[in-house]
Amino acid sequence: MINEYKTRSRVFIGVLGALSSLLMAFEFPLPFAPAYMKFEISDVAAIMAVFFLRPGAAALTALIKILIKVFLTGSSTAFVGEWMALFCSLAYVLPASYFYHQFRTTQSAIPALLLGTGFASLFAVLANRYVALPLYVKMFGISLDTIVKMGSATNPFVHSLNGFLLLTVFPFNLIKYGIVSLVSFLLFKKSSKALADLINKNR
Repeated sequence: MINEYKTRSRVFIGVLGALSSLLMAFEFPLPFAPAYMKFEISDVAAIMAVFFLRPGAAALTALIKILIKVFLTGSSTAFVGEWMALFCSLAYVLPASYFYHQFRTTQSAIPALLLGTGFASLFAVLANRYVALPLYVKMFGISLDTIVKMGSATNPFVHSLNGFLLLTVFPFNLIKYGIVSLVSFLLFKKSSKALADLINKNR
């Protein structure tokens, strides 16, 4: 029975990883952000792993998404973008998973998603400031001023690097993970019993 549960779980993780990679392909920029910042909702699949399995399953789902993406399309950012996408996904799903699994109720899903949204948005600001942007500058030979100008071209309130981080990167991720959270919660409410029964059958 336990082996059957493990098999079902692994299959579910594989399906979620593939679904997440598919969702990642449907991306588009937001009006106030540079074109290279793409909005997509692929982390909905990873959050489903949070609700129905364990934190490790959510992390594995996020990893599978990135591996499939790199295998199919390669990288246009020397893998900096892919690493950022992975770590931002982890910054979203792991705090949400930790909180949710303390209670495992529908009610606890809401604060769990809010926690994940806030944590990932703050993480994106710090990771861009101290990791991603310096790497882009070093690897592609562009200046931080150029990046700031890209931000100010779509957001007239951006006049400095800190302005870019606080008025573009932070709200972009807040909107992204906020919408991912909303979609995930609605799916969770609709599918929770059926999926839980399927995964835990004969456990």
